[in-house]
Amino acid sequence: MGSAAPMDSRFVSLDVVRGIAVMGILLMNIVGFAMPTAAYFTPIAYGGDGPADVAVWATNFVLADGKMRGLFSVLFGASMLLVIQGAGKKGESPGLTHYSRMSWLLLFGALHAYAIWYGDILMLYAVIGSIAFFFRNMETHRLVVLGLIFIVLQAILLGLLTWSLWMLREAAGAPGADAELVRQWVEFEAQFGAVPPNELAEDLARYRGDYAGILAYRLGPGFWQPFQANITAALETLGLMLLGMAGLKSGFLTGQWDRAAYARCVRIGYLIGLPLMIALAFGIIASGFEPITAFALDFTGQVLVNPAIVLAHAALILFWVKTSMGSAFMDRVAAVGRAAFTNYLGTSIVCTTIFYGYGFGLYGELGRPALYIVVLGVWVLMLLWSKPWLDRFRYGPLEWLWRTLARREIQPIRK
Repeated sequence: MGSAAPMDSRFVSLDVVRGIAVMGILLMNIVGFAMPTAAYFTPIAYGGDGPADVAVWATNFVLADGKMRGLFSVLFGASMLLVIQGAGKKGESPGLTHYSRMSWLLLFGALHAYAIWYGDILMLYAVIGSIAFFFRNMETHRLVVLGLIFIVLQAILLGLLTWSLWMLREAAGAPGADAELVRQWVEFEAQFGAVPPNELAEDLARYRGDYAGILAYRLGPGFWQPFQANITAALETLGLMLLGMAGLKSGFLTGQWDRAAYARCVRIGYLIGLPLMIALAFGIIASGFEPITAFALDFTGQVLVNPAIVLAHAALILFWVKTSMGSAFMDRVAAVGRAAFTNYLGTSIVCTTIFYGYGFGLYGELGRPALYIVVLGVWVLMLLWSKPWLDRFRYGPLEWLWRTLARREIQPIRK
């Protein structure tokens, strides 16, 4: 649709969408940095469930939860394909280039998950990106269809998991229930509902403590936490990456469509997605954040609805790019996107320093609405440092390190 955009405009489009995605991910991750894990899913777990808390949770649920990660996954798929295509054009091995990058990304993700913060997504991207490579030559419409099929399969699996959890609750609540079943149900409630007082006290003490204690937990009892955080999103992530590859091939993500087409995608995506997401949010609230209802609507429901809002978010950003190309603010957002890897890991370092005991020790101290003052501050930092750095250097610091390691030779960094 529309005429082909010039090459620099192409990359600006990708960079701007990626920049907003990496900034937007913090809207949800901030709760994971600042509060016990269950608070990510429900305000009754920690921090208060007053009207302001529920309103903040609901707004993020409808507009950000899963959507910004989805947008980031779409951009990862597109960028991955761009690198693969670039390697082929240079006469390099696409497979060697790709798998070298994914191998190092897996290592970076493991260091992030165990040395900095458990909520890492890079390991998942490295594994799923290795699978997505096999779809690189598929036609655009087939990528779209297959991507949507993977997303539906993810929803089906989560629906089956919801049914098994319902069965577990019934069995655990029956007279003379097996102690192991009761333990499993209590463990699930602690992850998606009100946290038992003793576990809450342990969590607060752990993350208000020193780095050695946190690291010992990550390498011991909490070793599988990063995997548990990502296992329910594997097929969905593959589907979104394939949609990103289709978005690159079709010209959607590179700004090659005309403004009317992007505006149409915005209308369609929001008209489909927003009413459904609002209904899911009201359903969870009306249930009193009952764990199984919340799990079913939050996980299974969201997986099916999120792609419509991800499409609308992306189209809205690209419409902005088409109408405001060259603006000073857009240049800064694009720079954030060009240094997305550094900004993603840098956000974890900054936020864990703010909230954990080895830093400023604010873990569990701020209410949900107050957390977004921190979000704004981190966004400002991203916007302030990224452009001046990239005015002088070719890559962000971690982008340069990743590229150097993957290519097995030191890359030039100064412009």
